[in-house]
Amino acid sequence: MATMNLKLIDGVHILTLTNAENGGDNRLTTEVVTEYLTALDTVEQYRGNTALLLTCTHEKTFSTGINLDWLIPLNEADRNEFTTAFETLLCRLALLNAPTVACINGNAYAGGAIVASAADFRLMRSDRGRFCFPEVDIKIPFTQISSDIGQLLPNQQAVKNMMLTGVAYTGIECAEQQIVDAIYPQDQLQEEALNLAKTLASKDRNTYCINRNLLRPAITAHLKNLTQ
Repeated sequence: MATMNLKLIDGVHILTLTNAENGGDNRLTTEVVTEYLTALDTVEQYRGNTALLLTCTHEKTFSTGINLDWLIPLNEADRNEFTTAFETLLCRLALLNAPTVACINGNAYAGGAIVASAADFRLMRSDRGRFCFPEVDIKIPFTQISSDIGQLLPNQQAVKNMMLTGVAYTGIECAEQQIVDAIYPQDQLQEEALNLAKTLASKDRNTYCINRNLLRPAITAHLKNLTQ
């Protein structure tokens, strides 16, 4: 069953997560990560300027991260397969050959928050939802790659607090801590996120990505190691 869909609207690729109902919470499995990677393939192969907008259909949950009920029973080989696929997703999203915007219209926890951290820009609801790295409380350490993705967020003090205390920030707090670039009420958020994506899609794609990737040398090195 598909857990997301990709559409091209006004020059913007909109990737919408659709598995938040009935306890799905847009959680991550190897199958879900494979869907993400297929969507990135489509964007990468698109000719002409574009941008990627990552959003979801549910007003409560953007993504609560890895599906632990699915992950814990796996054998070591299958866990390693998932970890490699997830880290590849993070690096490819962070270095995608197009601008990226995450529209966080609900809770972004753990792996979901790390995925959002890989985007170039983050917009969030002002009145609902939390952004959180709870790994310290759920006893799942960061990997070096997931840590480096989290540290793409500009406020390193906020990153430290989230990684070491598991604090969950509201939309207003995320704006104050520079975790997100802007916050909007629910009825404005999607429109504003699309407007930003359209603006970014008007930029020269090659120049934008060269400039952006120069800011992310550690991620470039990680992706090279993952794909060689």
